[in-house]
Amino acid sequence: MTDLSPGASSAPLATSAPHAPRVFTLSDFDFSLPPELIAQHPAPERSASRLLDGRAMQPVDRIFRELPGLLREGDLLVFNDTRVVKARIFGEKASGGKLELLIERVLSAEAGNPGSEVVAHMKVSKKPLPGSTVHMAGGRNAGGFDAMLLGRWPTEDGPLFRFALHGPAGESPWELMDRHGHLPLPPYIERQQNNDHDPDEAEDSQRYQTVFARAPGAVAAPTAALHFDEGVLAGLAARGIERASVTLHVGAGTFQPCKTENLAEHQMHSEWYEVPLATLAALERCRQRGGRVVAVGTTTVRTLESWARSGQATGDTNIFITPGFAFQVVDVLITNFHLPKSTLMMLVSAFAGYAHIMGLYRHAMAQQYRFFSYGDAMLLERSPPR
Repeated sequence: MTDLSPGASSAPLATSAPHAPRVFTLSDFDFSLPPELIAQHPAPERSASRLLDGRAMQPVDRIFRELPGLLREGDLLVFNDTRVVKARIFGEKASGGKLELLIERVLSAEAGNPGSEVVAHMKVSKKPLPGSTVHMAGGRNAGGFDAMLLGRWPTEDGPLFRFALHGPAGESPWELMDRHGHLPLPPYIERQQNNDHDPDEAEDSQRYQTVFARAPGAVAAPTAALHFDEGVLAGLAARGIERASVTLHVGAGTFQPCKTENLAEHQMHSEWYEVPLATLAALERCRQRGGRVVAVGTTTVRTLESWARSGQATGDTNIFITPGFAFQVVDVLITNFHLPKSTLMMLVSAFAGYAHIMGLYRHAMAQQYRFFSYGDAMLLERSPPR
């Protein structure tokens, strides 16, 4: 476990050969976080969150609403405009056993699928067999809907399950989720969600969604963007900072820790993304005027760098960014604080430098910053390649 206690050295470990690139393992990205620093509710105002300015070696403690003054005229700010859907739904098997679905993706209508099929995570004590029907939100005959298990996805032994949904009036999966589902809060937000009463539902429905959320399909918010409000956006516009958007539908895999000590053995989850033509044009204008590309969140980084590597403006990506990655697009990153041993810790370490990130996390814990989805933010610049 990496020592993030105050005063601990942040220097990289010595390697066997001079100037040889360090080989990182999973343990390098582990650290002990006091549980009281995990934010359970958002800040009273979006832009009142704290912002750790980590662009220089010496970090500076700021408030997020200061962001417009920290960027330059001509910069391009790129957001992820995905919208979190109410993908968490409770139900029961025919036997009465309780289960929970987290719908990860609605499958496109095609031959053999009229548009009613989804893939989902399933939480249940004993998994039903393919062909079984489960009753969600009371079942079709009680105002809810039924779901027939078709098998695993994307392969016969895949991690997700494919269901065909059947509502009482032929509603689409989107309509069924909106009517019967709950926002799928991250596992570290320790709240009780159930069919009967969710006392924080009103707050979460507003604050676990960005002010510019547009395209439904995510099961987790692009949390770095949660700090933006109309005042900050107006300040950015007044400073001459252009805005553009991409879409990456954040999947539940974003919360899964890496489990293999050898990072090369980790199987990255796949997520759907799109870079619109208008954003491609904005990126070109930014480069022409000598501006910087400022990514809001790691999902925006993954989208832009996936496009740069593949040349594909839309598709699925399982890009895994670790130290040594050659960034092609993003110059500046706004991000929240991430889980130990997560692929996101690896991404920010690749972007700003491992030793620098570990030093910033030490500072954040010493100064009682709030961590994870409802927590505070960091501002980082890309470290030069070594």
